[in-house]
Amino acid sequence: MAESLRDQLLKSGLVKEIHEEKRKSTPPQRQGGNASTSGQPYAGNRPKQGGRPQQGGRPGQRPPQGGKPSNGTPRPPRKDGEIDLAKAYAIRAQKEANERREAEAAAAEQARLRKEKKRKVEELLKGKALNLPDADQVRHFPYGEKIRRVYVDAKQLVALNAGELGVVQQGGRYLVVEKAVIDELRDLAPEFIALMVDPNAVNESDDGVPDDLMW
Repeated sequence: MAESLRDQLLKSGLVKEIHEEKRKSTPPQRQGGNASTSGQPYAGNRPKQGGRPQQGGRPGQRPPQGGKPSNGTPRPPRKDGEIDLAKAYAIRAQKEANERREAEAAAAEQARLRKEKKRKVEELLKGKALNLPDADQVRHFPYGEKIRRVYVDAKQLVALNAGELGVVQQGGRYLVVEKAVIDELRDLAPEFIALMVDPNAVNESDDGVPDDLMW
């Protein structure tokens, strides 16, 4: 029985070679049948060209990162007990301003008290001076870390040394006044008393020079 043309080709190996060439030239299909009819691969969830895959939310909106607000960079949280530097400067400036006001108020009060005291001393000494225009006796005395002097007559000199008269300072002048005036001034402004001899005290200083020495 004569062999068919197919059998002869199989024996010669020509049919097998043709099958191998067809298998190589045909592109393999993906499993699952996802190839498109147009020959292009199926895009699936692949992002558009030049874009990112969207992860929920409105298109174009970036998701928040690390809890930061979208309207700007937040300040770092302060530590416990930390004071803002500007606030510390403000507190210090306010304290210094208060101290200046207190110092100015205290100085103003001291000036007012000195003025009031001076006025009262002037009222006390008004018409009380016993200085004589023709006095020719000099009485020296220490006052304000210096040696001062006042002119009196002989009778006033004895009275000064006996503690019956005294000398007060007013406006750069030294006034001879009665002991009663000295007593009032001692309660009001003792710093104005320039000379008042204690009759019960020793009449000489430590260096042996009498206080009533004429020189």
